[in-house]
Amino acid sequence: MQKDHELVIIGGGPAGLTAGIYGGRARLDTFLIEKGIIGGQIVNAEIVENYPGFPGGISGFDLAEAMHQQAKKHGLRQLDDEVSKISVEVSHKEVHLTSGAICRAKAVIIAGGSERRKLGVPGEDEFVGKGVSYCATCDGAFFADQTVAVVGGGDAAVTEALFLTRFASKVVLIHRRDQLRASKIVQEKALANPKMEFLWDTVVEEIAGDAMMRTLKLQHVKTGEQFTLEAEGAFIYVGLRPNTDCVKGTLALDEAGNIITNELMETNVQGIFAAGDIRCNSGRQAIIAAGDGATATLSAEKFLQRT
Repeated sequence: MQKDHELVIIGGGPAGLTAGIYGGRARLDTFLIEKGIIGGQIVNAEIVENYPGFPGGISGFDLAEAMHQQAKKHGLRQLDDEVSKISVEVSHKEVHLTSGAICRAKAVIIAGGSERRKLGVPGEDEFVGKGVSYCATCDGAFFADQTVAVVGGGDAAVTEALFLTRFASKVVLIHRRDQLRASKIVQEKALANPKMEFLWDTVVEEIAGDAMMRTLKLQHVKTGEQFTLEAEGAFIYVGLRPNTDCVKGTLALDEAGNIITNELMETNVQGIFAAGDIRCNSGRQAIIAAGDGATATLSAEKFLQRT
């Protein structure tokens, strides 16, 4: 089965939804493909305080839903499916789906975002859903009055650690460096929270337990000292991996697997654009992703006018 469109957008996060809004307003035949939950990573954020226009903050879910409804209002159509590969033909691009369908498009915007990186230590996969989690908003309430660990030092790690203090009796943040990478205002809140403790210069070596996770085996990176932390839960926030498997061999990627673009969101293939967390040098913020999505669609519109 093949379907023809002017513009196909891959990914339904802030970048993809904004691209959809701009595509609809430009009266382009715009089609969005999303394999998971509309909104991407932002739906897991309990509150977004730095998106313009919401002085009191807004939940990530509500922000994504508002974007989605606005895109649909302007005519965006959507398919729940996963992209397996993209092939480039002389007159069009072919977006191959795992369902077997092929979407043919004159222009493609890749806004597939990223997924949480794993620690890659023994016990991590074994205890997913049994103490190990990658979403505090989803699972935090299961750890009422318990000790939990958060691994990471960026905005996501510290923000989610603060959220966990609503439920847990103690939240231990484990960071491999001696200072946090999160924004200053988030750091200030965390350092002032009496429920939070910090293990600096420390990495996780193993996650252990029985039917459920019970301990984290840790190592101090400067002294080499090994020790154990008892905890009922571990929330992992050690970076993101771009969802670029479907374009390997087609588009130029950097060493981390991000799509290389210029300031117009153009890739090395004419008619294919990238926006949001999936591209190189992304600021990994919802507002930046939205701006990328708008820029990508404006560039795609100009490309379509020339062809």
